[in-house]
Amino acid sequence: MFDLEKIVRKNILSLKPYSSARDEYKGDEGIFLDANENPFGTLNRYPDPYQRKLKEKLSDRKGIAVENIFIGNGSDEVIDIAYRTFCEPGKDKALTFSPTYGMYDVSAAINNVELIKIPLLDNFQIDLDALDTFITDKHLKLIFICSPNNPTANNINGIETILEKFKGIVFVDEAYIDFSTSSSFIEKIERFPNLIVSQTFSKAWGLAASRVGTAYANKAITDLYNKVKPPYNVSMLNQQAAIEALNNVALFEERKQIILEQRKILLDAFDNIKIIEKIYATDANFILIQVTNADEVYQKLIAETVITRNRNSVIKNCIRITVGTEAENKILIESLKNI
Repeated sequence: MFDLEKIVRKNILSLKPYSSARDEYKGDEGIFLDANENPFGTLNRYPDPYQRKLKEKLSDRKGIAVENIFIGNGSDEVIDIAYRTFCEPGKDKALTFSPTYGMYDVSAAINNVELIKIPLLDNFQIDLDALDTFITDKHLKLIFICSPNNPTANNINGIETILEKFKGIVFVDEAYIDFSTSSSFIEKIERFPNLIVSQTFSKAWGLAASRVGTAYANKAITDLYNKVKPPYNVSMLNQQAAIEALNNVALFEERKQIILEQRKILLDAFDNIKIIEKIYATDANFILIQVTNADEVYQKLIAETVITRNRNSVIKNCIRITVGTEAENKILIESLKNI
């Protein structure tokens, strides 16, 4: 049975979080002489440290209680807090499946946590038999699963099996879920107390510059996240950008549909380009292709000012291509044909 207190670092359990001026007085009106702010200007006041208005909007959209939502300064902060909350530096371990998002590795190194990397199978799915070797390790506290996965673009199967077997935290990174036909694991938070689901405003919502990431989990976990986070971790400008996006869902849906249509156009076009040897299935806003020589193709595209991501170092001769606008995609297709 999952026991959260056995997973959390002891110093985090006993931590008394910093109490900011906006923790002690939560009103919007008044003569504010409590936080040593400059009384002049339009950006002179500290933002809501708990992003209440944004959480209310997300609660309505996701059908989940405000208390089950954490908002961070981008998804990377959500990942980093997981390490800092659950893994004792130099002692505990985390696990992920390779190839996947590189920040799990970087954040593990920063927090002095050993990261076990299990290779994905040839179909880019999890090797559950290989996982069984590790999940009984008492020092394994975190498993990271990116679904749809980056850079492979596919949905990951078997996550529920892992949630049922593993006695630690399962962190499901759904940065690209809006482009997928699969349902979000947010629906399973009540069923699995060891589940954290991460999403972002950087991809489908078009707010990469605003750095707003979210985590959805049971209240005991979001309470821990709020203990560990910096006092004012998301600026008011960024909170407002996310609120405005949520106020215009029609535009979000329109742009997402364009991206999905353009994804199909690219997939069809790639079928007729001689240097492309394999096109991987995609549930994201990008496509992974295998080409004759990834390093050469990447450099030739650069020469045409078409910038893609060379993934040859992690998947032999593979390039990751983001779905762009119609005009951008036409230039990409012509550039690939001319190589």
